[in-house]
Amino acid sequence: MNFRHEWKHEINVSDMIALRQRLRTVAKPDIHAVNGKYTIRSLYFDSLSDKALREKLDGVNLREKFRLRYYNGDASVIHLEKKSKCNGLGRKQTAVLTCEQVQGILSGGGEWMMEQENELVRELYCKIKLQGLCPRTIVDYTREPFVYEPGNVRVTIDYDIRTGLGGTEFLDSSCVTIPAGNAPILLEVKWDSLQSLEAL
Repeated sequence: MNFRHEWKHEINVSDMIALRQRLRTVAKPDIHAVNGKYTIRSLYFDSLSDKALREKLDGVNLREKFRLRYYNGDASVIHLEKKSKCNGLGRKQTAVLTCEQVQGILSGGGEWMMEQENELVRELYCKIKLQGLCPRTIVDYTREPFVYEPGNVRVTIDYDIRTGLGGTEFLDSSCVTIPAGNAPILLEVKWDSLQSLEAL
């Protein structure tokens, strides 16, 4: 996948209600949404010095982060994702893992990763060993996704953001996470061309 434009902005409840109604008139809900939304659980990797977090807060131009993710409490399909940022553009690479493989990563038994054909799995293993990446933070939230086909525009509204430290309970959908302080509602827009965004 090529790099895409990405724009993220904090909004309030009034904004969310208005945008939700307007988006429904011009865009379609994502095919994976149930009643217009789904829940996401992610587990983010970082070094003990919080390298990925610090680079994001500092606005480092070229940066990356790794995460595991599943949807609607269903851990039968888990995605390993690498998000890269360069000059304000974003790119996502993915690989599908099983519960057993993820449990191996969480328990520190990741030697199997070097035998995988998928380059992303091998890359994560190397960075676990060489950069000290480890599971750090669980993040849960609800997402309302909208798709506008011209220009491959995707608009999402994320809310009810909750967090938990560590990663050993990532596969347990009943594990407790807590509201992330004064967590904002996040509007994110991704697109391939400026012309398509103007049409939306």
